[in-house]
Amino acid sequence: MIDRVMLLGIVASIGALLFILELVRRRKLREDYALLWLATGVVLLGLSLSRPALDAIANALGVVTYPPAALFAVALLFVLFILLHYAVVVTKLSRENKQIAQQMAILRWELDETRARLMQQDK
Repeated sequence: MIDRVMLLGIVASIGALLFILELVRRRKLREDYALLWLATGVVLLGLSLSRPALDAIANALGVVTYPPAALFAVALLFVLFILLHYAVVVTKLSRENKQIAQQMAILRWELDETRARLMQQDK
């Protein structure tokens, strides 16, 4: 028997999977980021369709009164992993951006010095 939360999980998972695939198709989301979201959607869909697997995870998490609530815990866990991944990517990009800015400043200084020397030689 499928209750409302399970049905909502199925519909939301399928909707999310289709939405992610559409974003990738339109090149609004890179494939490597899409993999995390697709994995989230597939796991949530699998848990929504398989009540025994959901019950096992709910028992492991200590959710005994209403096992479909474990869907939200699993979804939250995946979202936290995605946020951690994005934090790592942003940190890496920030570090690279700083290095590029420093290299650009050095190149500008060298260019200014070279221009100054050329101007002195022309005089």
